Amino acid sequence: MPNPRQSDFTLDPEDHERLANLAGPFDAHLRQIELRLGVEIANRGHVFRVTGPDDAVARAEKLLRALYAEAGEETFDNHAINLRLGASDGGDDGFVPQDIAIRVKRGTIRGRGPNQAKYLHAIATHDINFGIGPAGTGKTFLAVAMAVEALNESRVQRLILVRPAVEAGEKLGFLPGDLTQKVDPYLRPLYDALYEMLGVEKVIKLLEKNVIEIAPLAYMRGRTLNDAFVILDEAQNTTIEQMKMFLTRLGFGSTAVVTGDATQIDLPKHVRSGLRDAIEVLHGVDGVSFTFFESRDVVRHPLVARIVNAYDARDAKDSASGAA
Repeated sequence: MPNPRQSDFTLDPEDHERLANLAGPFDAHLRQIELRLGVEIANRGHVFRVTGPDDAVARAEKLLRALYAEAGEETFDNHAINLRLGASDGGDDGFVPQDIAIRVKRGTIRGRGPNQAKYLHAIATHDINFGIGPAGTGKTFLAVAMAVEALNESRVQRLILVRPAVEAGEKLGFLPGDLTQKVDPYLRPLYDALYEMLGVEKVIKLLEKNVIEIAPLAYMRGRTLNDAFVILDEAQNTTIEQMKMFLTRLGFGSTAVVTGDATQIDLPKHVRSGLRDAIEVLHGVDGVSFTFFESRDVVRHPLVARIVNAYDARDAKDSASGAA
């Protein structure tokens, strides 16, 4: 290790439960930090020693102090540590959003990492919001959580959850069953998020009363949506015309959230994605927010982030060779 640096410091105040939470079972969290940052961490109680390259040691000390400060209020697991490590990788522009705490049936939900916090703050302060990035970054889950809270607090009168119902070239007419049975498989992630937020029985009752509406995108044409929280999921599979149609449905007292992954487009090759088009057309428009998630924001198994990075690297290489 060239020019290793050593930093000795003490984590205060002395609290053995907080220390155990930080370190993890059999010091698993400390080993996770060591592997990610390329440092060695040793401690005797609350006295820590971090050894490694200058920048890595500084990051590790800053991260350990921050984690210890949070450890009294939050129980850490591998996912939480992975998120904090991702946040420490950089990419923060210095903006510190107001902490948004969402109260739903399962408890209180907060953004995990700076991008999720910015996303929640944007939804709370803008009428139209875009959440764009890979699977597992919480785009849809957090949007549904914000929608449920708005409904519970009577800020909106209904929730409308929308997805394109044609993906990967498959037409609904070729699927068995009536319209509901044809559409439901496409909307299942939205149902799952609602069940977790509200419970199955309440969701069923609200669906029966049309307080919650889950529908294919085509059903939005010609409507004006007032006092509603509207979520368009899998928006990368909309056409330019469909995206424009959806965004112009918004009425008074309504909030819209559009989520999607611009790298997972299932439209025919010659059809331009409405999501990609909207990013270009609406950039800088007052009242519209964009939150771009990256692999470091993935809140699933850490391997998912590495898989996303591997595919991104391959696609970048293919693009470079195609341009040559």
